[in-house]
Amino acid sequence: MANLIEVREEQDYYVIKMDDSKANALSFDMFEQLNTALDRATKAEKVVIITGRAGKFSAGFDLKIMAQGGEKMSNLLEAGGLLAQRLITFRTPVIIAASGHAMAMGAMMLLSVDYRVGIKGNYKIGLNEVSIGMPLPHFGVELTKARLNKNHALKAVDLAQLYDAQGAVSAGYLDESVDESTLLSRAETVATQLARLDMNAYRITKSRTKAGLGDDIAAALQKDLSQLAEIALN
Repeated sequence: MANLIEVREEQDYYVIKMDDSKANALSFDMFEQLNTALDRATKAEKVVIITGRAGKFSAGFDLKIMAQGGEKMSNLLEAGGLLAQRLITFRTPVIIAASGHAMAMGAMMLLSVDYRVGIKGNYKIGLNEVSIGMPLPHFGVELTKARLNKNHALKAVDLAQLYDAQGAVSAGYLDESVDESTLLSRAETVATQLARLDMNAYRITKSRTKAGLGDDIAAALQKDLSQLAEIALN
């Protein structure tokens, strides 16, 4: 298995960098390595920063796998839904430093974490499923209901509208946008600030504010998987 993830541990946080040297497609291997890195951060009880290679945060699900349909597509969709659920309920704060384009499942990752920093420039963020002939999964719809601003939700989902970083702040994909040269340093500053929280109080509070969303994602994912199974039988 190729090494797709780099992990750097600092005093207050872990930096998890996705880099497949291409578009950072979310394949089975990428999901496995992401979860292994998150396991390490969980044991250390540290804040997490997830980022990507320069210009590419993630293009979303690996379309070569999704195009195969059947069990492989279903399993990859499940891996994405489970990652979203894990990020929503993670025991420590999770930050994404979106290092470039963030599309489809990459954008859904943005909707699953606690704080999001993007970069100004010619980069696109959004849910492009409808434009490439794929309905947004039920668990993705639940994420958009919870995190996107209401005046952008229908355009972003039904019409597959894409945004630059500043537009993505207005829509709700990002919390702030910065110059590309300062992306990681800004994310690290936020991580250091969040590391000063009382983590026990954080976990209890997060369990109250995010428990419903986590349950909604779990139920929606089961609906996605059930529908795919019915299609496979017909």
